Amino acid sequence: MNKYCQGPNCHQYMTQDRKRGMKGAKYFQTRTVGKYGYGSGSFCTMNCLGDWWGKHGTHAVDHFGRIREPIKMTEENAWIKDYDYHYNQADDNWRFINKLTGEEIPLTQEQYRDTNYTIERARAA
Repeated sequence: MNKYCQGPNCHQYMTQDRKRGMKGAKYFQTRTVGKYGYGSGSFCTMNCLGDWWGKHGTHAVDHFGRIREPIKMTEENAWIKDYDYHYNQADDNWRFINKLTGEEIPLTQEQYRDTNYTIERARAA
């Protein structure tokens, strides 16, 4: 099944790969997205993504939730899993790091890969 570009003006960009039809009945049509799709695979180019955003962006933000106050990163929610990669070495320094304070909690590789291993579990250990 073909996945077509969602750009509202995609068919208006007059490129050879959009041209279809027999001689005397030519037309331009929307492209398929292809393997390099933009916008999570919904658009064939950044132009088409921009066209969609220009037409629907404000409505989409209002529909899905406009931010009314700034979002703040605090010491409590600044923890991320991180590591230092060393090619061909066993010691990659897996850790939780607080991006605000710089505090670190060491992890094993298994803990790092475990999506259920949270900062709360690391602190309790």
